[in-house]
Amino acid sequence: MTRVDAHHHLWDPGRRHYPFLDGTDLAPVRKRYGLGQLRATMIQLGVARTVLVQTLSDPAETGEFLSIAAASDGLIAGVVGWADLTAPDLEERLVAMQDSPGGHLLVGIRHQIQDEPDPGWADRDEVVRGVRTVGAAGLVYDLLLREPQWKAGCRLVESCPDTSFVLDHAGKPPIASGDLGPWRSWITDLADRPNVAVKVSGLVTEADWQRWTSDDLKPVIDTLVEAFGPQRMLQGSDWPLADLAGSTSRSWQTVTQLLEQADAHAALGDTAAGVYRLGETA
Repeated sequence: MTRVDAHHHLWDPGRRHYPFLDGTDLAPVRKRYGLGQLRATMIQLGVARTVLVQTLSDPAETGEFLSIAAASDGLIAGVVGWADLTAPDLEERLVAMQDSPGGHLLVGIRHQIQDEPDPGWADRDEVVRGVRTVGAAGLVYDLLLREPQWKAGCRLVESCPDTSFVLDHAGKPPIASGDLGPWRSWITDLADRPNVAVKVSGLVTEADWQRWTSDDLKPVIDTLVEAFGPQRMLQGSDWPLADLAGSTSRSWQTVTQLLEQADAHAALGDTAAGVYRLGETA
């Protein structure tokens, strides 16, 4: 099996402002992470292909990511970019992105729904139309949600049956508090929609950054295996943010071991290659 990291980032605070990096807690990763650092990290993890995910609501970042991916010698096999879902000319914008340098590597679109002050933002008619347009363009839509948006996220998936969705970071379960009941009920409901898969990513940053152990992550992964099955699960490192909770290497190896113990081997690479159709375009 070819190992795939289905979720990581790149950024350079020397060139752009990243609001999500503001604050003392994020200071350790408020520095440049480029292709060289990515390649070294993926060699350490034993990963052959990756999916690079947007961080800013800025089409310029997406264009830059596509160019970087095209120059990565196959390491970055797909890019999840950003586009304004509410734009009347979204279809034309997506075509222009796909026709741009490296545009054949565009595999999905994401908007940070978790940052929208309106918990029902995903219910808006123009958003639903936009997500349907993303699906019609042959692209996946990545869902980034927290608890206030969980219900609206379910409704969005149900309203767009012809769009393929991937839930980032398992919907951000409250691992640190240990109160997984509401999340478990919601994730089981979401998994009933056959057009959604889930990323086993970002779990350690929802746990206690200093004290997390494998036992903290296991109930989440076991729930995902039961609800989605391995064929709808994708492993992602969430590098470099995972370094905030120890090291990306430790979290990657811990999650890998838990997935192997749960006989969820497809999540290690095959599902990501299928969901994002990595390598199908030239």
